[in-house]
Amino acid sequence: MPKTIREPVVYPISVRELNVLRIVDVTPGLRRITLTGPQLGGFTSANGLPQPPLRSEGFDDDVRLILPYPGEDTPVLPIQLDGTFSMPKDRRPIWRAYTIRRWDPASAELTIDFVKHGSGMATTWAYRAQPGDTIHITGPAAMRQPPSGIDWLLIVGDETALPAIARWMDEMSADTRAQVFVEIAEAAHRIDLPDHPNVQVTWLDRQGATAGTTDLLIDAVENVQWWDGSVYAWIAGEATVTKKIRRHLVEKRGVGKEFVEFTGYWRHADVVTLADDPTVPDPDKNEEAFEKLHEMADLLPPLAIRAAVSLGLPDAISRGITGAVELAEAASADEVAVGKLLRYLTAIEILESAERPGHYRLSDSGEFLTTDFVVDILHRDGPVGRQELAYFGIFEAVKTGRASYASVTGNEYSELRQEQWYEAKLLENIADFAQFIAQPLAASDLLGPIKHVVVRSDGAGPIARALTGAHADVRVTIVGLPAQIAYLKEDMPRSVESPEQLARIALREQGLDESLPASDATMFVRWLDQFNDADAIALLRSAAADLEPGGRIMVLEDPFDTETLDEHAAEYDLLHLSLYGSGHRDDCELRAVFAGANLIVENFQTVGWGNTLYVLTPAQT
Repeated sequence: MPKTIREPVVYPISVRELNVLRIVDVTPGLRRITLTGPQLGGFTSANGLPQPPLRSEGFDDDVRLILPYPGEDTPVLPIQLDGTFSMPKDRRPIWRAYTIRRWDPASAELTIDFVKHGSGMATTWAYRAQPGDTIHITGPAAMRQPPSGIDWLLIVGDETALPAIARWMDEMSADTRAQVFVEIAEAAHRIDLPDHPNVQVTWLDRQGATAGTTDLLIDAVENVQWWDGSVYAWIAGEATVTKKIRRHLVEKRGVGKEFVEFTGYWRHADVVTLADDPTVPDPDKNEEAFEKLHEMADLLPPLAIRAAVSLGLPDAISRGITGAVELAEAASADEVAVGKLLRYLTAIEILESAERPGHYRLSDSGEFLTTDFVVDILHRDGPVGRQELAYFGIFEAVKTGRASYASVTGNEYSELRQEQWYEAKLLENIADFAQFIAQPLAASDLLGPIKHVVVRSDGAGPIARALTGAHADVRVTIVGLPAQIAYLKEDMPRSVESPEQLARIALREQGLDESLPASDATMFVRWLDQFNDADAIALLRSAAADLEPGGRIMVLEDPFDTETLDEHAAEYDLLHLSLYGSGHRDDCELRAVFAGANLIVENFQTVGWGNTLYVLTPAQT
């Protein structure tokens, strides 16, 4: 089941050059900058790729402002691709994410609000900007639909969340019921918000206290008058504060995780500024926390970090268990050995020593180890953690060109996927990302008139929901192995709201060598990389033989762009080599597989963020 009830809509990502149109200081702590320029509409990028007009339909849509390095006038820009971008190989762009306060396509005006507190590169740019200045942006990459089918909203944020809160209130319906809590530095920082009859707005004044150091929002939520009915909570602001509020709602109030959305817009931390300019952070000494975590690439740090996550140590520390003895007890682990691990994690700056000897707290990087998506990746029993065991067999995989998972674990990866507990974890993890593939796929004009579609994909649930939601008459049959179908039988009734829509989705358990149901379209979505060339060709041939007359095969993949050579795509390539003996195919390799299956590429199209949808028909024999 998705981790939020808000359905995504995916936008192609473009790099745009804009100009400052006007600047208004809304309050002593909030500057509003309106940007404009021809590239807010459709345009052609410098490398000749057509770009669509900017879209922003969600209250918390954001863009990334691309900023020059200190002392330079021209920023390092990402490389524009079809529907997405890649990073240059030398220096990385410097960018900061900001919520769109207002988007007016008619006047081609994009408005962004900047909160003034602390030192930040984007804030400094905003308070030095002049009309006519140039700025580059990317995004929005996606929007999420406002929550529906709930009785009331709980909206919580500090001043950095005000642009999203204000836009939401501008656009919410008149019958919306909500309680809104906003923390601000002082009374003069209040802004005018729309007056809705069933919306209560409470301003929380820090009275001069430093942002991120008070419990005003936490106390307000813990003591809120709890209304009857179902609630959706949206929380944004300082990362530690939002996490504590989310934990209270889930663990104390019993709100389902999919009904609580929390976003850490910023993190309370010391910032090292340039020696000659105290308003500008030094990029060489302020490496972003998550990037810092990612760069810890030698062998011991990732293994030690994964051990700590699997033992539950970061979560325990975030809950106030800070002593080595107590942490060992909470983890049911050896006290001396846990002490050694804690010391090492402190040495690599995942932990910091607390004031009391033998006690610890999480660093900025360590804080990320308490977020769900990072835990899913790093926990030894998480879906990605089990997959990444294959890396320990990378020597054998490269030597032989075959899967090496069994050489490490004693079992093939396909055997692990037959275990229901693991398959459920994996498919739930995939479903969270598959939403961003499913929506643009269902909207593609290459689908044409379709009545019955067979889907083979690890993300089949979100894909079936999107297809039946976008096409009123289409029937979808999901074909999968027993563990996948067992998971979907439980998940589909929970995640598909409409009984009529659910009735058009059939689940069919069958092996890879069995004939598919007759249909006018069979879709393989991000699936072929699990098979070597010979097996992929055999599967496509078999699927083509099962089509109705005039039917088509549709394959959606994210072809490996070997020219830009993105690091994460290369990781994916080696992971699939180690897991399956296959890899991540580029466009030429995919087309060779299609040709081997006697299939002709009738049409193709970029869908979403760089995925390619291939429409295939059997060659005439």
